Amino acid sequence: MKKLFVIVLLSASFISAKCQKLYVQGGINFANISTTNSGSTQSSNMLTTFNAGFMGRSNLSEPIALEAGLLIDGRGAKSESGSGNNSYKVTFNPIYLELPVNLIVRLPLGSGTNLFFNGGPYIAMGLAGKSKVNGELGGVSINSIEDIQFTSTDPNADDQAYSKLKRFDYGFNIGAGFDLKKVILKVNYGYGLSKINSTQTNNSENDKNKYRIASISLGIPLGI
Repeated sequence: MKKLFVIVLLSASFISAKCQKLYVQGGINFANISTTNSGSTQSSNMLTTFNAGFMGRSNLSEPIALEAGLLIDGRGAKSESGSGNNSYKVTFNPIYLELPVNLIVRLPLGSGTNLFFNGGPYIAMGLAGKSKVNGELGGVSINSIEDIQFTSTDPNADDQAYSKLKRFDYGFNIGAGFDLKKVILKVNYGYGLSKINSTQTNNSENDKNKYRIASISLGIPLGI
């Protein structure tokens, strides 16, 4: 884990010094969490949120480039449980500051445009968010909204909730897109490797409760 942080930070520092193309990015995230040991998700749990920030690439036209940036990244999911007088719905929407580092491979299409593929690690730090619960327990209505609390320690089992999450997440991104010179269109899939529940410490035990985020984004280069 510490080695991953060092590699990503060193790569980001290198790119910031060598960056030839800086662009502002914004888009839609389709966020979810894994629900089984095989890492699958449930479509009914998907939460629509956003991404926004700045990205920089190390060169303008060579086939291989490096890319890094800082993104405000919305994550989370929806969850339903029970039935009748004992049922509830939970929506949690944490906001993270993400630092992605990608290797970019370009395929020229002519007229200065290209198709590209990207992939690489990311690290992210929880900033804020809300957790909402609506439902009934024994016929009594439950409606609550809580600020998400992020922790870097491991609280006891009584603290487990979607309103209490781990401060740091890490994983990798893979995606593709079109660089149309004045506009960058891309799709991306973020595959989290860290369990998000505050009480879970063994990330390799199974694939439950890890972030899965599909996104569609638009980038506008600066200085063009």
